[in-house]
Amino acid sequence: QKLSTSVYENKPLRKCHHLARTIETLNPDILMLCEVGGLESLENFNEMFLKKNYSVALVEGNSDRNIDVGYLIKKDLPFYFDLSTNKNRPINFLYHHEKKTAKPGQSHRFSRDVAELKLFTRTQDDPFLMLFLTHLKSPRDYDGIDAAGFERRKAELATLVEIYTEARAKFPHVPAIVAGDFNGLAGKTGTDREFKLLYEKTDLLDVCELTGLSPEARHTFYQVKSGFRVEGRQLDYCFLSNELHGLLNHSQTKVYHYVDALGYEAPPPQTLDSKSLLPSDHYPLVFELEKVKVW
Repeated sequence: QKLSTSVYENKPLRKCHHLARTIETLNPDILMLCEVGGLESLENFNEMFLKKNYSVALVEGNSDRNIDVGYLIKKDLPFYFDLSTNKNRPINFLYHHEKKTAKPGQSHRFSRDVAELKLFTRTQDDPFLMLFLTHLKSPRDYDGIDAAGFERRKAELATLVEIYTEARAKFPHVPAIVAGDFNGLAGKTGTDREFKLLYEKTDLLDVCELTGLSPEARHTFYQVKSGFRVEGRQLDYCFLSNELHGLLNHSQTKVYHYVDALGYEAPPPQTLDSKSLLPSDHYPLVFELEKVKVW
């Protein structure tokens, strides 16, 4: 029992070390993170495992599971940043059973948030790049009121498009990145219905699409099913506005696969036990932009 308890208690620590090694290997300027356990958790991780090399930007959102979206920004970069939240913005959505008794203007909010990060060198009203990070409604439907979370996720996506459109209208010459866990197939091919608005109303394209990665190379999540069946899907996306399409370094765009203790790339998990050993159940989507105009 002692051994079992010890192994269980040390597993989070082992995962933190593994995740820190991954970040050190990739050495990103900006990390866009989902399912963070709050501001203090991210600050502690940065201090204890990343040598305080990053600035932390996170506003705790609406999650009832304490999973937030946030950023880590490398401290030696030659610009400032400003973070704002959309957690209180209505998504113009009510479940069917709520509509009869709803008050005028009543609406749900984002399941988590859309966290806006503006990068600038002079003033936050003159950014040179905008980032929008989200984690849309999951397929969970414990109450049986919204099959696979479709209607809620569709409303959140529509509001995300509104936020993006408004920001682009306010800053028409400022490029933008929209990223996060979309909890569905949001790519240009085989698009789930709730995401079609992305392609009808915006100029956004995912980095995997722009690079031409094969469908198999785009998988950021693997679901282990019964009978040792494994299903890979892309649930995580980094969409770029039109100005950034030509700045993407294709050779540096990939889904990063975690490495084992010997430094070899670990294959996709074939069992729940092997999956539990990974530092995250999602794989990082990595990309590089070249010659971004900074003003």
